[in-house]
Amino acid sequence: MSPRTILQVSFRCIGLSLAFPKKRKSFLQSLTTGQSVFRTFRMDRKKEPEESQDTSSAGADSAPTAVPVEDTNPSSSTESGQTSSTEPGLLAGETVVREGKAAILFPSANEVFYNPVQEFNRDLTCAVITEFAREQLAQRGVRILVPGERDRVVVRLSEEKNGTEDQEASEQPEKEQQYEEEGGKKEYITASVGERCEQGLRVLEGLAASGLRSVRFALEVPGLKSITANDYSAKAAALIARNAQHNNVSHILQASQRDASMVMYEARGKKERYDVIDLDPYGSPSPFLDAAVQAVSEGGLLCITCTDMAVMAGNSGETCYSKYGSMSIKSKYCHEMALRIILHSLDQRAAVYQRYIEPLLSVSVDFYIRVFVRVKTGQAVVKNSASKHALLYNCVGCGAFHLQRMGKKMSQGKHMKYSAATGPPVGPNCEHCRQRHQLGGPIWAEPIHDITFVQKVLGAVSGNPTRFRTSKRIEGVLSMVTEELRDVPLYYVLDHLSSTVHCNTPPMLQFRSALLHAGYRVSLSHACKNAVKTNAPAGVLWDLIRCWEKSNPVKRERLSETSPAHRILSTEPTLQACFEIREDANPQSRKRHLTRFQENPQANWGPKARAKAGGGISSELEDKRKQFQGKRKKPITDSSQLKSLPCKKLRKGTCTYGDKCCYSHELKQETNEEKMD
Repeated sequence: MSPRTILQVSFRCIGLSLAFPKKRKSFLQSLTTGQSVFRTFRMDRKKEPEESQDTSSAGADSAPTAVPVEDTNPSSSTESGQTSSTEPGLLAGETVVREGKAAILFPSANEVFYNPVQEFNRDLTCAVITEFAREQLAQRGVRILVPGERDRVVVRLSEEKNGTEDQEASEQPEKEQQYEEEGGKKEYITASVGERCEQGLRVLEGLAASGLRSVRFALEVPGLKSITANDYSAKAAALIARNAQHNNVSHILQASQRDASMVMYEARGKKERYDVIDLDPYGSPSPFLDAAVQAVSEGGLLCITCTDMAVMAGNSGETCYSKYGSMSIKSKYCHEMALRIILHSLDQRAAVYQRYIEPLLSVSVDFYIRVFVRVKTGQAVVKNSASKHALLYNCVGCGAFHLQRMGKKMSQGKHMKYSAATGPPVGPNCEHCRQRHQLGGPIWAEPIHDITFVQKVLGAVSGNPTRFRTSKRIEGVLSMVTEELRDVPLYYVLDHLSSTVHCNTPPMLQFRSALLHAGYRVSLSHACKNAVKTNAPAGVLWDLIRCWEKSNPVKRERLSETSPAHRILSTEPTLQACFEIREDANPQSRKRHLTRFQENPQANWGPKARAKAGGGISSELEDKRKQFQGKRKKPITDSSQLKSLPCKKLRKGTCTYGDKCCYSHELKQETNEEKMD
């Protein structure tokens, strides 16, 4: 019997594993260590594709192949992607999770991490990598073919933009037409989804879990040469290999069971680098960033997800500094600040190796943030790094903020002179409310989006709405991104401005109109519903609030003389506001009623529990969920129910009620192992 025949028989045993329950466990363990065997099997399939296809589809004892089903209904929920465990080829306790074109075998226990709410994340990543592949492979003489895509659609930014941007948008179709005409004269190699392209991109998913994201790349993104789906867990690596076989993408997707950092460190050579690296960890990606900026190719794409938003949004500023080299602070603009913190960390680590980043798209969605950056090499450009980052001064009273660049550059003929910046831009106390300042950062102070690239992704998604189940939301978010002011970091929140002085909140259109009448620019932000992103200084915003308060007066006798509200309102406005609504105050995404800020997709839709050996979640976490579930919807009416809640003052050592306290004084002792869990 030849070695290839032995390998084919071993893979057929997957379909017969249910018939041999005693051998099933040892067989799965052999799969986790059989990387060389898996690689050899892929090579045999390349040499004899016809024979491999006949073998995989013929005979009753061959491995079963499931045809992936694509749900083209955009309004269907993510829960509809799960099926029962009656499908052939499943092990005991497994289900099939269908998302996009992929059908993933998934254990019912919490042994391998999966969160259905992040389908938007995976859909957006497929769309971004597709457009990135279109740009990169066009230079290599390869044209990609996307199913359902007809003519290229170019989306104008908006009608209220200035004349220069309108001219750029109108010239874009001419450039696309010229590109198509030039492409018609040349001979292009076409690349389709599911096919291996020798001139294509090499993709690495460092933390693949079940391999769902990598399988979707293989089935939905054309122009790929290889995909390495890596995970440190032995069960996850075995599941990735099975899912690759189940979806018939073993010729593109390769499973790997190694430390993600080591995989990237070993690929630092110019010929071994990956074109696309995707990192979607459980929590912080900081341990992998140093290796990632080295392992990505010249002009390659880094896709990074951060789910440790409590750290990045200011709850633990010292932890944020230790992980990302930036101090986070609690503020209303914390979500955009989190995006700028991760971009600062990426650029700082890349600069060590004479590399720099170019952000293509940065979004804050649900309970996480996602950034797509291009990494390039250039010693001269790296010198500009200090001028791209800034410290942040935030007033604790009124929320006014100022940025202080870390460095400055001046042009001297053909050369640039770099020097330290001068500052600070604020005094000891806030000029508006005379409160103290908090110091945060440094953060990325340059644009966080490439509008031209975002426009291409938006055009592709809107022109092919049945490709993704979350197409409507992608279109809404990207439309808001194209409307944001690129050169204005951070934003104010209209509700917070009015609540500071305790007055009624002005309508958003009237407040935006007042800023436009005053000669300033203004836009919304995808990161916050009531955001006001403007180049107007904080003094202008408070003048508008003062003018609004005159027509909606506040009972000033109730205000403390030392409160920010009293000090702000005691100053007469130097600007007379005009709140007459302007036509250009209403953005196009709002006029078109796009899905910009969707409702919660399902119950308990937030971050899921970390996967652990043996599956399931800890009993303490389950009890905590039940205890606080719906506590705001069901207020406590009986004081005896308070005994089930711990006393916060007792933990601080300030409770003086003793046994008469209405809260519980029973402190649970946690071991070190429980804290680690």
